[in-house]
Amino acid sequence: MVRFKNRYITVEITSPLIPENKPLALKSKIFHDTVIDKIQQLHGDFGVAAVRTGFLTKYCNENTRIAILRSRHGPHKFVSSSLPFITKIGKLDVSLRTLHVGATLKHSFKFILKHQRAYLDSMWSKLKTDEERKNLEAAVMDFTKTDVAINIENIS
Repeated sequence: MVRFKNRYITVEITSPLIPENKPLALKSKIFHDTVIDKIQQLHGDFGVAAVRTGFLTKYCNENTRIAILRSRHGPHKFVSSSLPFITKIGKLDVSLRTLHVGATLKHSFKFILKHQRAYLDSMWSKLKTDEERKNLEAAVMDFTKTDVAINIENIS
């Protein structure tokens, strides 16, 4: 039996049109399809064929604008080289920044936890009530924002 190595690419999505304190209306399926389309445009059929096996959007948080993509080791270079060229997701103008490339999902979540703690510290000073702060912390620290339908659809 052969073990397949994966790479988890943590991406920050920024949009100049939507303020930082507003959630970004982003579905993981649209993000997934946009990345595949950009790989097709830049690397052609070979790039898409190499990446498609094992390529999933594991995590997508609209509040902190962070997403995790899983790709196989090797073809992950096609994914990471295509990310800076994505300027639109759906109808939304965006720019993507790769924050972290890790070998395990656990280490990616550790990195996100540290990154989101820094985000919370910066945003807490802008909020007035404790209820707003608790709601923001619950939204930021929610690690269950995955679109299960797309992941099940791409596994088989």
